[in-house]
Amino acid sequence: MGEVVLHPASDLISDSEVPAIMGQIRPQWQSKGLIERVRRLLPVDPSSACQRLLNAAVQDLREKVQIAGIDIASEVAAAHKLPPINRGDRGAEDIENYSTAKLIDLSYRMGLLTRPEWRKMTRAYDIRRDLEHEDAEYEAGIEDCIYIFKTCVDAVLSRDPITLIHVSEVKQIVQASGPVAADPDLLTDYEHAPDTRQLEILKFLLSMALSDSEPELIRGNCYTLITEISPCTRDGVRVDLAKYQMDKVGRVPLTELQVRVAHAAGILPYFRRSQRTAFFRSQLEALEKIGHSWRANASHGPALRLFPEFGGLAAVPADVRVDIIRWMTLCYIGEEGGYGTMGRNRKVFYSNSAAPLIEQMFKDDREIIRDDVSGQQKDRSVKLACRDEYVARRFQDLLDLVGA
Repeated sequence: MGEVVLHPASDLISDSEVPAIMGQIRPQWQSKGLIERVRRLLPVDPSSACQRLLNAAVQDLREKVQIAGIDIASEVAAAHKLPPINRGDRGAEDIENYSTAKLIDLSYRMGLLTRPEWRKMTRAYDIRRDLEHEDAEYEAGIEDCIYIFKTCVDAVLSRDPITLIHVSEVKQIVQASGPVAADPDLLTDYEHAPDTRQLEILKFLLSMALSDSEPELIRGNCYTLITEISPCTRDGVRVDLAKYQMDKVGRVPLTELQVRVAHAAGILPYFRRSQRTAFFRSQLEALEKIGHSWRANASHGPALRLFPEFGGLAAVPADVRVDIIRWMTLCYIGEEGGYGTMGRNRKVFYSNSAAPLIEQMFKDDREIIRDDVSGQQKDRSVKLACRDEYVARRFQDLLDLVGA
């Protein structure tokens, strides 16, 4: 019986992090013969061990694609111009026939790999091809083993398969008998869903949230869910969703509900500028109708509390924002005081309900509105009000707040 000859780098490999990395492979794969063969090959033929481990990771990806859903794999392949995948029984055969490079691309587009993981798996595959086709010139070194082993295990073999979230599951959640909140598992599933599935879910939620025929509870649940999943929505999905919603809305004026829901979904900035300007112009007209005098204090709160739901001052186009800032500035600084109601002596009369709301909005968007606020120093009405030293101090407080 022939003696097993150890590779010259076997000691380095044994002392490296490779054995610990192998221990991170999930139990389902630990027990498979392919992984055991990798363990046996590692001390004597690192190049072959690297190739076998990447083969295992590729096979794991094929299985994960099928578990995630052939229907979504078919949609993703079509959307990203990858080799076609048939729906139904033939789809599994199509996935089995996918080349390694295209399978890695498909896994990334389906959300089974992150972009950094996709890049690393692509590099690992390039290294494996070098090992496979240039044996006489290129053998795996310790750095190759560590890179391939760490990439394949961290990105693929250590992770359980993902079952992609379906619209039907979201529908069941929002139709619950009470208010809902997204649990961590739902957010994780949505975050890993491919663009096509994220878009499908958001289209459903938007249509329900904006539907007059749906019960208020369901509409509220949809709005809540849109808000909670928004941070996990990818930018490309936002763009496609905005186009879809703009096609539905047409060129008619936007309603408060449409703007509120669009902001919750993170798509308001992608709406037509003319429609956004017209909408916020109507909000300005409502403020001007109320007036900025402290005497309209009772009406200020309800009107101003709407702005954060519309995206705050950052969402307002610049040409109308400066006029809204002017109104808010005059409302905040107030007017010369004296003996007011109930005999209390006040240096300045200003709206108690409006002041904290304006202060918070200015603080939240200070970087964007700084020049708008600073420019109010030249406004005739502001200059007239600031002839009173106590009113001027309140205006200075605003300037300090935004760093003007």
